[in-house]
Amino acid sequence: MTVASLPPPQANLLLNGKVRLIQAADGYRAGMDAALLAAAVPAKPGERVLEAGCGVGGVLTQLALRRPGVLLTGVERDATAAGLAVENAALNHLADRMAVLNADIAAGFAALDRPRFDWAISNPPFFDDEATLRTPAPAKRGAWIADDGLAAWTRFLSDGVRDGGRIVVIHRADRLADLLALLGERCGSFAIRPVQPYADQPAKRVLIHAIRSGKAPLRLLPALVLHDRSGAKHAPEAEMILRGEADLGW
Repeated sequence: MTVASLPPPQANLLLNGKVRLIQAADGYRAGMDAALLAAAVPAKPGERVLEAGCGVGGVLTQLALRRPGVLLTGVERDATAAGLAVENAALNHLADRMAVLNADIAAGFAALDRPRFDWAISNPPFFDDEATLRTPAPAKRGAWIADDGLAAWTRFLSDGVRDGGRIVVIHRADRLADLLALLGERCGSFAIRPVQPYADQPAKRVLIHAIRSGKAPLRLLPALVLHDRSGAKHAPEAEMILRGEADLGW
C-alpha cells in the first residue's frame, strides 16, 4: 500500500463520548489498555504527569477529562502519532495543559531537559524481540516491539519522577516479574492489580503502581474482571470505568 492510498485518520468516541480521538485507520489504536491506564492515575490538580510512548494521546486525553487541572506531557518518537496527539489535544480543548514531545525514550529522560514529574505512566511495548511473535504490521511495530528493551522504558519512568513520585504501568501479566525487578532498582511500595478477562480465567494484564524510593510492602489488590457470563459487553465495574463513571483506585 502506498502512502497516498493509506486510509485517512478516523475519529472515535471514548469515555462515553466525552473524548474524541483521531486515530490512524491502519495501525495501532488506543483501546482497553489505554482506558484502564487513564483510570488508574489519581493525580491531583496542579500535579504534572508524564506519559512515555503517548501515541496519539489516547491515555492523556482521557486522563485530562477525568482529572481537571492536571498538567500532562506525552513523549512519542513516531512523528505522525505525535502530530495526531497534538491535534487530539486541540480537538478536546486541552492544548493549554497537554504538551506532546516528539522524542525517543531510548535517549533517556535527561534528554528532555525537564524537571522531574509527579507521575510517570506508560503502556510500554509488549515484546523485546521480534522472534517471539509473528512480525507485526509495520504500522503497529513501534507499539509492539521495544527496540531498546523493557529496561529502557522502566529507566525512563524511574528517572522521570521526583522522590516520592508515582509510576503507573499497564502490561502483559507474564512480564510482571520483569517489571518488578526493573522498577525495583529505584522504586518500591508496589501495588499490583491483575486484570482478568473472566473471573475464572487467568489475568492477561497487570496494572502496577510504584513509588520512587518507596519502602512499603508489596500489595496484591483484588482483580478487575472485564466480562461476566450475562451477555453484556462488559461486567458492571468495567463498564463504569470505561464510561468514566468510576476509577481504578490503589
